[in-house]
Amino acid sequence: MNVLFIIATDDGETIYNAMRLANVAVKRGDEVSVFMLGKGVLFEKCGTEQFNVTEQINQYEGNFYV
Repeated sequence: MNVLFIIATDDGETIYNAMRLANVAVKRGDEVSVFMLGKGVLFEKCGTEQFNVTEQINQYEGNFYV
């Protein structure tokens, strides 16, 4: 299955959960693409101790566009 995520927010919890879902889809064998648009390009500054965005993005093995 082809899956597309468009992340256009700088909310750390939202980005974290979207990337967790993207990681699960990749592990299931789906072809996944993630696009960071608008405020989403600030993802590196959006993580917290509870919502470690950087960790989820580093685990991601699909197509990633900023």
